[in-house]
Amino acid sequence: MLATAGTIGIQALTDRYDNSVARGHLLDDRARRERTDPDGPLTYLLVGSDRFRSSGEHVDERSDTILIAHLPAGLHRAYLISVPRDLLVAIPPAPNGYRGGQDKINAAYDLGGGGEAGSRLLSATLHRLTGLEFDGAASIDFTGLRTVIDLLGGVRMCVDTEVRSVHTGTVFVPGCQQMDGARALDYVRQRYDLPGGDYDRQRHQQQLLRAMLQRAGETDLRGNPLRTDQIIRAVGGSLTVDTNGVPLEDLVLSLRALPTDGLVGVQVPSAPQTIDQVSYVVLVDGGNGLFESVRTARAAQWAAANRRWVNRL
Repeated sequence: MLATAGTIGIQALTDRYDNSVARGHLLDDRARRERTDPDGPLTYLLVGSDRFRSSGEHVDERSDTILIAHLPAGLHRAYLISVPRDLLVAIPPAPNGYRGGQDKINAAYDLGGGGEAGSRLLSATLHRLTGLEFDGAASIDFTGLRTVIDLLGGVRMCVDTEVRSVHTGTVFVPGCQQMDGARALDYVRQRYDLPGGDYDRQRHQQQLLRAMLQRAGETDLRGNPLRTDQIIRAVGGSLTVDTNGVPLEDLVLSLRALPTDGLVGVQVPSAPQTIDQVSYVVLVDGGNGLFESVRTARAAQWAAANRRWVNRL
């Protein structure tokens, strides 16, 4: 999303709409990198949900999408690591009184209290699991994302397996097709009746991010100031960011170098497992060295040696 925002108008975003992007304390101190270089390497936590609440009445709300975005130095490539929502993890205690315990990772957001507090517990959980420290985080509201896609004129998505939406009943037939925001988001949230289940859902969400980045690059937004204005406002309205002290302008300028074909989709090495009649996902061989490769700046070598876990976007 930040890369897309950079593509559609750096100066406009930083000069006129900087205040439209909400700031938040999304990272637990244990999960936060002490010092961030905007030229990389960068490791960001991206959390997607239907509603992001930082205050008000609390409801049972689990993070629908969890992505770790790792950009090696130079920021010419981004590894989008999808964390399985049912991954069995040890969730640490939280300030709201939660005492910690084992659960699915997408429960951490709600157990932490939702909103910013929930994101902090999620980041602490991921830090405990992976040893990664994050340079920043972003919470993405899917409602705002739908508006962005519509303002871009839709995105081209390639459906590989026929699937019926459990939300709307829409049948997605195989083949490449133009989708508006509602249809695209409905498609990438499906996991039932797909051969790979949640792994297919993860890949489709990664493909959507690539399609948005590509569509933004194809659209002549500079020649349409009104649409540029609308898109930037929609981007700002759908994001809450924690840039770890780095000015948003510096971060967005750095991300301009990221090309559409620089996105690499990665699955966390894992497998389904039933424990006490509950379906979970568990790591294969501790993640097969994936997280260590990110920590040691060897993600490219890991991806080359582990093609099974790399998605074609």
